[in-house]
Amino acid sequence: MKAMILAAGFGTRLFPLTIDRTKPAIPFLGKPLVGYVAEYVSKYGFQDIVVNLHHQPESVISALGDGSRFGVHIDYTLEQPKILGTAGALDNAREFLEDDTFLIINGKIITDINISAALETHRRSGAIATMVLKPNVKRERFTVVDVDDGFITGFGDYAQSLTEEEIRDAEHEPSAPMMFTGIHILEPKVFEYIPRAVYSDIVPTFYLPALNAGERIAAHITEGEWFELSTIPRYLDISLRMLNGQNIFTGSGCDLSDSAHIRDAVLWDNVRVAENASLYRTIVADGVTIAEGEHYENAAIVRAEMVRNCDDIPEKAPKGYIQGDNYIVPLI
Repeated sequence: MKAMILAAGFGTRLFPLTIDRTKPAIPFLGKPLVGYVAEYVSKYGFQDIVVNLHHQPESVISALGDGSRFGVHIDYTLEQPKILGTAGALDNAREFLEDDTFLIINGKIITDINISAALETHRRSGAIATMVLKPNVKRERFTVVDVDDGFITGFGDYAQSLTEEEIRDAEHEPSAPMMFTGIHILEPKVFEYIPRAVYSDIVPTFYLPALNAGERIAAHITEGEWFELSTIPRYLDISLRMLNGQNIFTGSGCDLSDSAHIRDAVLWDNVRVAENASLYRTIVADGVTIAEGEHYENAAIVRAEMVRNCDDIPEKAPKGYIQGDNYIVPLI
């Protein structure tokens, strides 16, 4: 059985961390994010992987190579001149996937969800597709998936965000809305619903028409750990959570002064932190120098020259400012 990792997105909300790479290629605790996904599916016996590319494709190829260091073999599909959407990405990889049941997974997640259990649900259901879902206890801004007796019945509006007090109360409620994890198992019959060589999204192109046609779409509901790294604050919070009690991650080639004060920080490669500088809840990207005595907290920092040389700052990118040799994005 083959798997497809979706890695074509732009990562605009992670800018400027994605200024020189696409979102799945950003480092996460010393490894490209998409590399974790490749290792994850490898654990469940998926050896043949196809990865779709569009934005800064060379960054994903550089991160993954042929897949051997992650225990898999990788083929790539390129979406040019325009990105194709999830269903369009499947069409573009049709030759790799159309012969057997296959797995689709988002390239920007960290999870320990048991794929073997999801496959068992899928096989037992006889469904054309199975969506892996989680209770959205915190009512984060994810589309609601409606489920009845183990099968998908439709898709609702975004879950309503809650306050911290409401989240604590909601954690004891049995009726949290279901959200999609970005992991699904599909039968080759899905290609009957997907048009050739055009942009198309998976829900309006396949899932809704399939439901309307009477197809069975199974729901596999899991309580497994699942993190989606789509914003800079999420990236920092999840990185710190995964450090298992440590409060600093340091990449290769870093030079940190003994008098620097660093806490709850993620430093990429070749970072220099000078004397008496301090960092708190900060992400520092490759090659940045934090000058003597400088203090940053709740920020992401990249080299200013990268932003100056950037032709197109995404409209949805968080706002930042240049200070000395660095570009600072406050984390609000």
